[in-house]
Amino acid sequence: MASGSGYRIVYEDSAIIVADKSSGLLTVATPKKEKFTLESLLSAYPAHRLDRETSGLILFAKTRRIQKILMDEFRKKQVKKLYRCFVHGIPGRKRGAISRYVRDNPYEPAKYALTKYRVLESRGDFSVVEVEPITGRTNQIRLHFKQIGHPLVGERRFAFARDFNLKFRRAALHSSDLGFSHPLTRKPMSFHLDLPRDMREFLESH
Repeated sequence: MASGSGYRIVYEDSAIIVADKSSGLLTVATPKKEKFTLESLLSAYPAHRLDRETSGLILFAKTRRIQKILMDEFRKKQVKKLYRCFVHGIPGRKRGAISRYVRDNPYEPAKYALTKYRVLESRGDFSVVEVEPITGRTNQIRLHFKQIGHPLVGERRFAFARDFNLKFRRAALHSSDLGFSHPLTRKPMSFHLDLPRDMREFLESH
């Protein structure tokens, strides 16, 4: 599998690239016009985005036409996305759905968002949670868990890190599973990634 600075190619063919993005790498440039992004490194078009802190699976298209097909799949909720995250505390329900409006930018209107989750393991101060975002709002997972009183371990944008004993260098969020239909063949495609090293080491030490 090909790799580069901050990413690893999990799958590639004439139409698409599935990459494993490292935490710290932008998917696309912000208004600051950064040149070092996954989009520029792959010379491809993202079908969706992961924020800078989030690691894991991300899908790119090799042409604008393929990108549009894939983005239509996302809009029609035909793409299966699962994440693993660590949240502070223990949610009251082992399985549930968070249905609340979110607003990543205070200058934009709040938008409805739906997130399903399942607690995989609880370790006293934190829980390991599998998350399925049904809608695709910016920072939806991070905002929703903050709203229910269980912000992500390492969260610094939507919670005060000083309020929690557990420390992590980033928001502990990983894109673990991605399922979609191939834009040309319509063949079902499915990918899974285990936790990255930093999250594994956190589990081993806690």
